[in-house]
Amino acid sequence: MSETATAVLPSAMTRSPPLDVEALWRSCADDLHAYACTVVRDPSAAEEVVAATFERALRRRGRFDPRRGEPRAWLFGIARNAAVDELRRRGRGAELTHDPPDSAVEDHADVLVERDEAARRAAVVACAIDALPGRDRELVALKFHAGLTNAEIADVLRISTTNAGSRLHRVLNHLREACRAAL
Repeated sequence: MSETATAVLPSAMTRSPPLDVEALWRSCADDLHAYACTVVRDPSAAEEVVAATFERALRRRGRFDPRRGEPRAWLFGIARNAAVDELRRRGRGAELTHDPPDSAVEDHADVLVERDEAARRAAVVACAIDALPGRDRELVALKFHAGLTNAEIADVLRISTTNAGSRLHRVLNHLREACRAAL
């Protein structure tokens, strides 16, 4: 064997195994659905987004590079693209902007407010999140529904980690002020 062939052989043998999309499904499906619901604001459309995400992940699993980030962040990046595609398909435009509240969903907040202070606080937080512009709502969903770190959020949104942290800090301060004002 020549020197060139032996030099190439070890790197070919150290390739990472293919991504286990099934394991990602088991660990991320619920979080992806919650994220997609927050972005597209329709549970059935969110199911379509999750299905499209895993279909794309399965087709592209060979392209995953573990040196560029965690599988979970990679998957949420695919989900973000699928959600934007869904918004485009629905004619809302690709930008994640503020959407009006969904009037089809019944509001039981009044009943819950009378019975339980915790439910009242939850309703205030939900309203504050609902009032956020779409991009800020997405940031909250990535952090709290998906459980991503700021670095992983930065990978998904294709921004710097510092920018992700700054934006998240600003959004959380805004939510805190909105909740204080409502309580």
